[in-house]
Order: sequence, then structure tokens, then C-alpha cells
Amino acid sequence: MATFLFDEIIFGPVKSRRLGVSLGINLLPVNRKVCNFNCIYCECGWTPEGPEITSKKLPSRKEVRDALDKKLSGMKAASQAPDVITYAGNGEPTLHPEFPGIIDDSIRLRDKYFPDAKIAVLSNSTTISRPEIREALMKADQNILKLDSAFDRTVKIHNQPKVRIKVEELIKNLSELKGRVIIQTLFLRGTYQGRVIDNTTPGELSAWLEAIKKIQPSEVMIYTIHRDTPSGSDLRKVPPGDLKRIALMVNSLGIKTRVSG
Repeated sequence: MATFLFDEIIFGPVKSRRLGVSLGINLLPVNRKVCNFNCIYCECGWTPEGPEITSKKLPSRKEVRDALDKKLSGMKAASQAPDVITYAGNGEPTLHPEFPGIIDDSIRLRDKYFPDAKIAVLSNSTTISRPEIREALMKADQNILKLDSAFDRTVKIHNQPKVRIKVEELIKNLSELKGRVIIQTLFLRGTYQGRVIDNTTPGELSAWLEAIKKIQPSEVMIYTIHRDTPSGSDLRKVPPGDLKRIALMVNSLGIKTRVSG
């Protein structure tokens, strides 16, 4: 199935299902995905095998700063305000070696041009054990971190991590953010390589809700697949009614929940 990559450092603004008018920033190469996950549902396609990407192939901190400055200046002149400046792009943004400094730059430029806009980071949560990454994420207005399941076996199938991941440790790290985190979870069903895919079963939801209780995020974002996936397998959207039912379970914990069908 068709997937896509962002072909510039700055993309949009686009209307985001979850964030509103979002100006996107891609800290990764424009011609390949760079991620330590290989999610079966990723709209950017599969993570290439081979050696890790070198910093020479990534946009520099200065290139990102200059591109964002130019874009925000133009939007200011056109009276085109973004709701949010979002770090996402072709993989995992926190893998960029200059990520902390880039966040500092984006905050200064945001304050200069659109002080009411939010800074958001979409991350798969794997790097939050690193103090410099955790500190940078805590500066973002919307620190949006992934948790698709509370079970190692499900994460292994859905997210196919290329690094060692223990979900118990990940939940502990997320809980140490003391609520300064938004959890995003993608729910889906179907089959992949002969295995049944469904992280909406009673057992899955019970364990996931226990994890949410431990983490105590400021918000939970619940969504399902929206675009083509790379696997070519029978992966299906979870119906809006089921997503709303899951949201009510989170609401019962006293936690704000947002649903994107």
C-alpha cells in the first residue's frame, strides 16, 4: 500500500485530527525514515535496515532554525497563525542529536512570532530515560508520547522495536513525568503475518487502563489508522463507537480523553 515521506524540513500548516492547525517540523532525512520502531501501521512505511543514519544526513540545528524562522515570518505577514508547531516527520524526532537545542530555538521563535501557539512533540517514548531528552520534552506544551499496549508481546508485534523495550520500565518512566505528558494510543484490529491483531480486547484494555492509572497523564489521545499502512496485511480501523467506549473508560479515571476516528 502507498505510504509517504515528508520532503521538507517544514511542512504545512495542515489541519490535524488531534492538534488543530499544525505547522510540522521534520528533523529527519527527506528521503528515508529514521526510527527505532518499525510499526506495522506507520504511514511513513518501513524503517530501512542497515547502519544508523549519520548526523551529516540530518538537517542541522541552524538549518532547522532558519527554515522555521522564514516560515513563521511569512505566516505572520499573511496573518496565518498556527495552533501548534509540531515535531513529527519521518520517524522519531528525539533521535536527532541536536534535539534539545532545536526545542529551545523553536520556543524562542514561537515567542517572537506567535506566542499563543503551542509546541508539540510526537514521540514513541523510547528515549525519555535520557535526561537531556526528558528535559527537552518537558519544555514542550504538548509532550505527546506513545503507549499502544501494556504487554511486551503486543508491542513487539505492533511496534516492532529495534531497541530493547520493556513496557514495565516504559510505564515507570512515563509515570515519573508527574502528569506532564499526553499519552497517545493507536488502536487497530486485523491480522499480520498470520497473527490476530487487536489491542481492544478486554485483557488488553484492562492492562492498558492500569498503566494509564499509574502514569496519570494530563490527557489521553485515542485514535486508529487513517492512511495506508506498509504491511499489506489485513489491518482495520477500530469503529468510532468502540473508540468512544474506550474513551469513557479513561474518563472514568478522571483523565481527559480525545478521540480521533
